[in-house]
Amino acid sequence: MSMYLDYQAARPVDHRVFEAMKPYFFKDFGNPSSLHQYGFTATNMLDEARRDITKFINAPNPEDIIFTSGATESNNLAIIGGALRNQKKGNHVIISEIEHISILNIAKYLERLGFKVSRVPVDRFGIINLNKLERMITDKTILISISTASNEIGSLQPVESIAKLANEHEIWFHSDAVASEATIPIDVQKVPFDMLTISSNDIYGPRGIGALYLKKGVRVNPIIIGGGQEKGLRSGSENIPGIVGFAKAAEIMKREMEKEASRLKEFRDRLIREILKIPKSHLNGHPEIRTPDNANFRFDYIEGESLLLSLKDEKIAVASGSACSSKTLEPSHTLISCGLLHEEAHGSLLLTVGRFTEEKDINKIVEVLPGIIKRLRILSPLTPSDLLKQLQEEDN
Repeated sequence: MSMYLDYQAARPVDHRVFEAMKPYFFKDFGNPSSLHQYGFTATNMLDEARRDITKFINAPNPEDIIFTSGATESNNLAIIGGALRNQKKGNHVIISEIEHISILNIAKYLERLGFKVSRVPVDRFGIINLNKLERMITDKTILISISTASNEIGSLQPVESIAKLANEHEIWFHSDAVASEATIPIDVQKVPFDMLTISSNDIYGPRGIGALYLKKGVRVNPIIIGGGQEKGLRSGSENIPGIVGFAKAAEIMKREMEKEASRLKEFRDRLIREILKIPKSHLNGHPEIRTPDNANFRFDYIEGESLLLSLKDEKIAVASGSACSSKTLEPSHTLISCGLLHEEAHGSLLLTVGRFTEEKDINKIVEVLPGIIKRLRILSPLTPSDLLKQLQEEDN
């Protein structure tokens, strides 16, 4: 049986979510646009689900929720749709250097359209400097997009202060909350986001469904044109089973998050405490201001790919960085932005715990990891001769 510690990449669907979805595949399969009982049933369910998502983020009105195919589409709708809507006011957008690859690529697309994009740097913990952000703002700035937390290193951004700053300059603020939505409560009335991206699978719902919160008065251009569903902002027949699952996942998460996050924090803290006992190991991201489920490390003189393959042999599933860019051979852009050298960034290990993580999973990786690190260092040409000699003597 494999052990799974890669919850940031994908989460299993909670069985309670799956049970809630089943009737909408076979019995109540109607299209909300249809003017008969099947359509009315689907419409009622769609309205109910929108209310559940509204409660999850404490939005003032269900009409503020636009269902999409997932976080990537929500980010596209917010950033591209928002930029195009406001291009008469200005052409300047600000993101952080460590955004998810979906946002980095959206930024490149906007630049090809003629927009100017500034990328605010982060400190060694991956947290932006508010003063540097404010200095980047010009009279042409129309949108700031900075994620609530890093999907790689777990560091939390000061989104409440960013929202306040954006509001003072009359600039829209969008945040991708996917990396934190399973462990950090969202309250869009406490933190005045103009737009917020959330995802179903990241709270143990099905993949292929997400949402964009749009504060009242915030208008964006649609990027998918068709029949006018979702207030004309996201055309295409609604994915009712997916939306039902998303809503159920949100309802469960709202109820259970506090207890669950506390349990995951204990796992995370034990991982950090035990793994940092390994010589020349380091924690990536902020030691305290981070999501409760994320523990990201780096180890001198080894490569993350070799580490992942060795753990795979132990039937342990982990990651070395963002799943969306893990097939490239480039080092993590997040770790490079935090000031690490390429060889340091290559030796990273991302462990994320989740709802179905057990104590035995933590015991297992804490038990096997030191031996794997030692073996890889003995094999590595990067290991200094004095350390190599020491490791070889210990191994004998």
